[in-house]
This record gives sequence, structure tokens and C-alpha cells, in this order.
Amino acid sequence: MYKYDTYDQAMVDTRVEEFRDQVRRRIDGHLTEDQFKPLRLMNGLYLQLHAYMLRVAIPYGTLSSAQMRVLGDIADRYDRGYGHFTTRQNIQYNWIKLEDTPDLLGELAKVEMHAIQTSGNCIRNISSDQFAGAAADEVTDPRPYAELLRQWSSFHPEFTTLPRKFKIAVIASKIDRAAMRLHDIGIEIVRNDAGEFGAAFYVGGGMGRTPMIGPLINGFVPLDQLITYSEACLRVYNRFGRRDNKYKARIKILVHEIGAAEYTRLVEAEFAHLLAQGIEPPLAELARISENFADMAFEVGAPGDVDRSDPDFALWLDRNTHAHKAPGYAIVTISLKPVGGIPGDASADQIRLMADLARDYSFDELRVTHAQNIVLPHVRKADLHALWTALDGAGLSTPNLDTIGDIIACPGLDYCSLANARSIPLAQKISQRFAARQEEIGELKLKISGCINACGHHHAGHIGILGVDKRGTENYQLLLGGSEAADTSLGKITGPGFDEDGIVDAIERATDLYLTRRADGERFLDTYRRLGMEPFKEAIYG
Repeated sequence: MYKYDTYDQAMVDTRVEEFRDQVRRRIDGHLTEDQFKPLRLMNGLYLQLHAYMLRVAIPYGTLSSAQMRVLGDIADRYDRGYGHFTTRQNIQYNWIKLEDTPDLLGELAKVEMHAIQTSGNCIRNISSDQFAGAAADEVTDPRPYAELLRQWSSFHPEFTTLPRKFKIAVIASKIDRAAMRLHDIGIEIVRNDAGEFGAAFYVGGGMGRTPMIGPLINGFVPLDQLITYSEACLRVYNRFGRRDNKYKARIKILVHEIGAAEYTRLVEAEFAHLLAQGIEPPLAELARISENFADMAFEVGAPGDVDRSDPDFALWLDRNTHAHKAPGYAIVTISLKPVGGIPGDASADQIRLMADLARDYSFDELRVTHAQNIVLPHVRKADLHALWTALDGAGLSTPNLDTIGDIIACPGLDYCSLANARSIPLAQKISQRFAARQEEIGELKLKISGCINACGHHHAGHIGILGVDKRGTENYQLLLGGSEAADTSLGKITGPGFDEDGIVDAIERATDLYLTRRADGERFLDTYRRLGMEPFKEAIYG
């Protein structure tokens, strides 16, 4: 994983001291809240319903065990003993005291972490495939390119006040594990027939109030022009994106209104101009970055057989492990979705335990997923049972990856000042209702957002739930047919909404219909696409 150089460390340390002075002036009354707000947001500090919330950046979701351990210590020292892992591969702390934030950021800086650009109208945390560098199906490790984009975008003077926030994802596999086409810019590293690597650019995706799937605007940008083409995309948006209406300020609206062809024409013209300026970092810089992502010292001839005699262990193996590119190794996903739990939450002790397990079993490395789970990317198959035993003792062995129990949910009205409805209690009820039926139902991705901003990715759920305010009462709309994978699609609203208990019953009616009408091998999403909405509406509403 990437290690800070002296410039990185100086940049982060300087920001901590700047913010320390800003906090002091706010507490002393020399700054009003209106004056302080843009300063705190530049450091990832939000004022939520009950307290300040701090969002910590985890670039492309990659962490060392030392970093993970500090996140656990921060949960104890500055929060209420837990952290919340998010759909942007970050972590949030919901009970932060303003006077503590400079010291907290100082603790992060000691382990090469920060909260810079986790808020505001800037380029946010660069996200990527949580299996990057380990997956058997990727053409190359996308993280060096994600890191190059991170360095380019950090404090970029032209893009610190964009029309709205901006999100970029980078993958290198046809199996999209990062919802790439639902980002402002989605980049897929590809290889052409000549064996050359390039970048396919998808621009104008996003969820929120107006969900859209990003169209392909260029199928092959040479990788030694990646930054230049990214800058061209951003420059066109910065120049023409709307600033008069925040609901129409995202790049997806610009691409939609002028059309993908015209947007592409403008980008290509800007790209040609920028190529003449020579802004691309030298290849030596990419080589320097790439050295930090060299393959681990995988054991040659590591045993590939695993004793499956324990049925609980065998179920976990089937659900929560994936093929690794190195023989004798596996990718392990740790579910943060115990039955009846809060999706994405982990206690300080659990965070520290996961850090220890990464140190002992996964070459000192962890990943945060956009589905709010944690990955140990490089585990010897011979160590899987010992790892599972340790996870099981800490309540972290739930075998529910990609099932109805693996729910994505935003913090909702329990914490967020923007929310219209609670997400957490609903997720807990659904988890408990379907706990015994997960294997029967199979793959079903369920996502919950407490408001139209879609932090819970409800548009991309096989089943999506949107919390709305219906004349002062929490109400939940049901959506069907979304997908964030390579077969990207947007869910459609089934009809009138439900109260909290009613939406759980509606989900049960929808899954019951699926079980009676599915063909061999079909997922819930496959059956929905084959049958269409009407049979499901009839089952749900009678």
C-alpha cells in the first residue's frame, strides 16, 4: 500500500495545525458558525442532529493494521466506542466534540491518515475495487492509478470549489465491485488487443435526487494520459456545470442536458489543449507509486485444501470468501451485518481485532468495501479456520455476503440532519425477519436510504428502500430492479409507500413471489427482469 513521502506528511501536519487554530478561534467566539462552517467542512467535520460527525478518508479503501488500530482507539477516546464504515469506503464517527477534533486529526496524521476533502464541493475520496491487487479476474491492480488520481486531486486549486461534490471510482475488472458507472467519473482499466493498458471513461453517473447511469465517453485513453483526460473532464464540468441550482449542479445533469456526444466533444477539445501544455505527471512518478503496490511475498506451493467438516465454517467459506489470484490463498470478507445489528458499525474492540487479524493473516492489510464490510485480501487457505474461529468469537463471522441480510443502510434520521426517515431500525427489522431464509432466497442486495440523497444507494438495490416524509410521518417507498454491478440498472418505485412494519411485510411478499416464480439458477434480480414489475406489484399490493 502507498506510504507517505515528506510532502504528503508535511501537507497533512500543516492542515492539522491550521485547523487547530480555527477551532480555537471558533470556541473563543472570534469566528461565527457561518464563518467556521466552510473551514470545518474542508476537514470532514459535519454538524449533525446530536453532535459533530467526522468523516475520515480511506483512499480506495486500503488500510494497514496500524491505521486500523488507531481507528479503534479513536472510537474509544473520542466517540462512544464504535465507528461507522460508509459506502464511500470511509469511516465516520458520530459523537465528536469540537474541542477534541484537532487532537483527533493529529492522531490520524501520525499514521498517514486525514479527513481532507471528505466534504465540500471538491473531488472526494477516490474509491476502488475492494479486491484490487488480489482478485483473479482483474487485468491489473487499479490502486496505483487511484493513488495517482488522489495526489492530483488533493488541494487541486482549480477544483476546490466545483459546482457540487465530485466522486471518482477506478476498477480493473469486468466484474464491477465499486458501482463504477454510478459515479461522476467511472474509470475501468482495460487492455486492448495489442496488450496495451488504457482507461475507459464513463462520465455522468450518480444517484441522489436524479439517478443516472454514466455513459461511456471514451473507450480507451492511454494510461500515460490518464490525469490529462481526467482534468479535461473536470474542466468542462467546472466551466459549464450549473451553480444557480444545487439540485441541478452535478455533472450528470450537465451530461444529460447537453448530451453525451456534445460533452465528449468539449472534453476532447479541452484534452487536446491540455496535452499541448504537458500537465501529465512523469512516468517515473507512476513507477514510484506502483512500487508501493507490488505483490506480497505469497508462499509458493501453499496448500489449497480446506477441511469443510464443520458446517458453520463451510457455510462461511461459501458465502464470505472469494478466489485469489495466488494459489493457496483466498480473499475474505468480514461482514459488519450481524443479525439485528447496525449495518457498517464496528466496536472499538472489533476494529482492533480486525487490525490484529490483518497483521497475523493478511500481510498487514485491510480494505473497506462500498457495501460497508471489511476485507482481508490475502489469507492463506491453511489459516482460514483459525481466522474464522477468531471472527466467530467476536461476532464477526456472519455468513451473509450478498444476501438479504447484507444490507447497506445510511445512518438515517437517528443521526443525519438531512434525513426524512430512520434507516437503522428498519435494517434491523429486515435482518431479523429474514435471518432464517437467507440461503433459501440467495443473492439479493437490499439497500436503504433515509432521504433522497441516496447515501444508502437505494436506487442500485435489487430491492431498494427510500425513506420520505409523508405529512410529518416517516414513510418508505419500495423500489425493485436496481443493480450497481456491471449490469448497472436503476430501481423503479413499485407504488404507494409503507410505514416501517408495512415495508418489511411488502419485502416478504416480493421475495415470496420470487421463490414461487424463479427459474433454475435465477437470482431475485433475474426473476424480476424476466417477469417485469406487474406480478410483483400485484403480490405486494394485492
